[in-house]
Amino acid sequence: MKDHFRGEHFGKLLQKEMKDRYNADIRATNILLQGLPKDIYSLINHYTDAKDIWDNVKMLLEGSELTKEDRELQLYDDFEHFHQHKGETIHDYYVWFSKLINDMRNIKMTMSRMQLNSKFVNNMLREWGRFVTAVKLNRGLRDSNYDQLYII
Repeated sequence: MKDHFRGEHFGKLLQKEMKDRYNADIRATNILLQGLPKDIYSLINHYTDAKDIWDNVKMLLEGSELTKEDRELQLYDDFEHFHQHKGETIHDYYVWFSKLINDMRNIKMTMSRMQLNSKFVNNMLREWGRFVTAVKLNRGLRDSNYDQLYII
């Protein structure tokens, strides 16, 4: 009788551990899925196990060397042609620029502070000309970063 009780108790502990692991997997799965871009989410949303999701997201985000090279070329091209569009707010301009630079940093592309700041201020609409001139006269391109320039 005592062994039966011990076995029953062990079974309940095992059930609780499995239930806790299942709930943790569901939480991890939800966290992973919520943080994904829509294009990646649509490729992996059929997986139900957090580890499967993680492994596939990792593979999709890392890609092959050719994919990384293509992505780097695309980002250089985006950077080269980046400019403020007519009707675009300064906030939208800053957000797009920040996203571009963040994407570049994510694949280990680097540019000097001067390059980034110059790109940011020199590609604003003409209506921002006074601001650009003031920044250049005050050597703000050398001593600031584009986040600080946006705040000014």
